[in-house]
Amino acid sequence: MRALRILLIVVVILGGLFTIADRVAVHFAQSEAADRIKTNEHLAETPSVSIDGFPFLTQVAGGELDEIHVGIKDYEVATGTAGKSGAAGAGTIRIDDLHADMHGVDFSSDYSSATARTATGTATISYDELLKAAKPEPTQVFPGVTAKVLGLSDGGNGKIKVKVRLEGSVGPKKFSQTTSILSSVTVEGDTVKVHADSLPETGLGLVERDVRSVTDFQQVIDKLPGGIKIDKVEAAQEGVHITAKGTDVDVTG
Repeated sequence: MRALRILLIVVVILGGLFTIADRVAVHFAQSEAADRIKTNEHLAETPSVSIDGFPFLTQVAGGELDEIHVGIKDYEVATGTAGKSGAAGAGTIRIDDLHADMHGVDFSSDYSSATARTATGTATISYDELLKAAKPEPTQVFPGVTAKVLGLSDGGNGKIKVKVRLEGSVGPKKFSQTTSILSSVTVEGDTVKVHADSLPETGLGLVERDVRSVTDFQQVIDKLPGGIKIDKVEAAQEGVHITAKGTDVDVTG
């Protein structure tokens, strides 16, 4: 019995030491991964990284981690296309609260790289940021008449409220009219599109195509971390909520 008690004590002690070593190892791995993502993605702040699954050391020995969760508060994405015409233009757009869940993460023998079989993510583009995709200056939509998007906000029921100002003169009549329209937001490939459901009746005989050259706009977002792609978009109170997914995703950026 005494020998059995000693054996049980040894097992408990070794188990405790293994657990401590395991938690120290996973903490170190999370810190290293966060620093590497910060460097490779040129982030201003260190992201949060959480590695799930226990024991961690057993996963390392097997060459694959079950799950890694990454959180980036502010992520600047290089952008290309803006405006209805799709003309290219350099710039960036900020994405808030990007969270990515990586599943089945394989890493190289020297731990210099890691690839997730699948990944899903969520993030938000604020309305102020999405407004950058609209034309910044008043645009002529009719001889003597200009239009400009002044702001974006939540329109409820998955719609975006687009505030537009029309001003100018038609013959001797001068006018300045500010109105709000409800628009739908969709995604096509890497492009987020805002499209007015209907246009306001102005009584000025404006051509719908010309007005839509201002009210409808789009933004390409194709530089998300690890190569994940936007899958769905939905208008929400704080901005446009995006859902992304990918396969064979580079975890370290």
